Amino acid sequence: MYHMAMEKYKYIAFFKPFGVLTQFTGEESDLTLSDYNFPANVYAAGRLDKDSEGLLILTDDGVFNQRLTNPSANKKKTYWVQVDKIPSEDSLNKMRKGLKIKDYITRPCLVKIISEPHVPPREPPIRVRKNIPTSWLEITLSEGKNRQVRRMTAKIGHPTLRLIRATMGKCSLKNLAPGEWKEINKNEIL
Repeated sequence: MYHMAMEKYKYIAFFKPFGVLTQFTGEESDLTLSDYNFPANVYAAGRLDKDSEGLLILTDDGVFNQRLTNPSANKKKTYWVQVDKIPSEDSLNKMRKGLKIKDYITRPCLVKIISEPHVPPREPPIRVRKNIPTSWLEITLSEGKNRQVRRMTAKIGHPTLRLIRATMGKCSLKNLAPGEWKEINKNEIL
């Protein structure tokens, strides 16, 4: 009986493509979650901006949704971020310690320069400027304020060109392609 109760909720890992709203309704021309044939009554646990990509968890388990997304829960999320130029170690240390953005200071985070991750090209592609190199950062946060990663990279002088959420808790993109989703178990997330 207990096992059956555990199965009553749905948990979905989705690779949200660029340009898709993290909601089920929008303007007539908007791509939304309703374009991906999810089971009834699931909702996004957290958000990704329209111009961000990557892992989105959907569930019909409201208590679990709160556990995953509440800032006090301290759940780790990792992002792969392509930025203008190559940040110095000093700039990365500022991010690691916390940055003042608007009226708050970000929590300390993990950040390092990485090689380009194995992800499909973005559609449409990012803008390319021949004389300005780009680099990839891996940033792990335990909070997720509105557009926080973009604001953090801009604050250190390296605007975000592409942003992909790679993990939430224990769950990763797991070879999903943009627009693909699969049902998973709750214990694969937390």
